[in-house]
Amino acid sequence: MERVRRVGAYGVLRDTGRQVLLVRGSASADFPGVWSLPGGGLEHAEHPAHAVVREVAEETGLTVEVTGLRAVVADVVPYPDLGVALHTDRMLFDVTVVGGRLRAERDGSTDLARWLTLDETAKLPLLPFTAEAVGLPVVPLPAGALRRREPFPGPAGDRRQRFGAYGVVTDPAGRVLLTMIAEGYPGAGRWHLPGGGTDHGEQPVTALLRELVEESGQLGRVTELIGVDNLHNPAALGPEGYPLDWHGVRVVYRVAVDVPTEPAVTETAGGSTARAAWFTPAELRTLPLTEIAVIALDSSR
Repeated sequence: MERVRRVGAYGVLRDTGRQVLLVRGSASADFPGVWSLPGGGLEHAEHPAHAVVREVAEETGLTVEVTGLRAVVADVVPYPDLGVALHTDRMLFDVTVVGGRLRAERDGSTDLARWLTLDETAKLPLLPFTAEAVGLPVVPLPAGALRRREPFPGPAGDRRQRFGAYGVVTDPAGRVLLTMIAEGYPGAGRWHLPGGGTDHGEQPVTALLRELVEESGQLGRVTELIGVDNLHNPAALGPEGYPLDWHGVRVVYRVAVDVPTEPAVTETAGGSTARAAWFTPAELRTLPLTEIAVIALDSSR
């Protein structure tokens, strides 16, 4: 099957009565009649937090503001008739209503928006990530629920989108683990957060812990989701030396390494990591850091 990837942002909205806001798939949706959290795919170069505000407004008529990043999950849905396996990375944001009036989307992929109690929600067909997000068992959808027949569009021209998971990695002594970007890669010579792109079908936490082993030989445990970083470089240089309009979405976690060892880069790191090392907080101030490393380390203090 052809592997296709997509990145989406979704909103978790609750009212004072603890009802949750859900939307129903329209006749033009992949899953007509199935309910979901409001949200959808990112536009090229769009920050995920901006995408969820836009999508909620389009699907419900409500104006919202983001209050936090609740979870990041991934799932794969096979489309046998199209010969495609669709991997979707989903960022779930907590959002609060600041304006607007509830209404259904017009001529879109949803046709109904409703505030629902948990008991009401439990009786509806739900996309699996939505059931999990609201604390309900994941129930298989009925046979024939998937109705998409249109092929998935390929990348537009030189545009590329990549989803990655990175970590602020510390040991019991308070040292921070960083990796140096190798020559020939963007940011060469700078110290970076451990992590990298997720594989098709891979959860972000699993990807981060795999990358941590490949880039440094450390065994870690994820303790907290810190946030999401958005990178748009319209003049990036691709791996074959061709220019690309690059959009990177990077989620950042806090990771603890309980038994640190001397860092060692393995061959499976793919050549983008020159070395890895532990640093004290004082030593961090003297290092040339990537932008995401500066932001993540400042926000985690």
